[in-house]
Amino acid sequence: MELRSASPAETEAVAARLAGVLYVGDVVAVSGELGSGKTTFVRGACRALGVTGAVTSPTFTIGHRYEADPDVSHLDLFRFQGFSAAEWGDLEPYFQDAICFVEWPEAAAGALPPVRVAVRLSHMDPAHRLITVESSEKALLNGLFGGADSRV
Repeated sequence: MELRSASPAETEAVAARLAGVLYVGDVVAVSGELGSGKTTFVRGACRALGVTGAVTSPTFTIGHRYEADPDVSHLDLFRFQGFSAAEWGDLEPYFQDAICFVEWPEAAAGALPPVRVAVRLSHMDPAHRLITVESSEKALLNGLFGGADSRV
């Protein structure tokens, strides 16, 4: 499913729609080039899931865990080149009893728990983004975005 966004607010609205069908244990992979809106997307989902505090990129801290109902974890694997067993042990708690959004999931090289939804953001031009949402659950995508205009 491809959607177009003309603003951060539209990107957050796409994420908010997706958040409405997520459950504890779900992993959402969020990829895209630098500055494409990955953290903006995660912020939109967090807001819809009840996170009221600041939602910022965890690039230098690796992860944030936000209290909500359910809790939301936000990982940024930009600095990783793969995972040792010890590094995975540090990340594993983020996936427990939470919905987990993972930026730069490519760095995990298959070490992540099963991904329910994969999101890719890319620049169309300085103000517009293409948001590609994929899932093996076609009914999930059709229920969220089926028949809708491709611009939020």
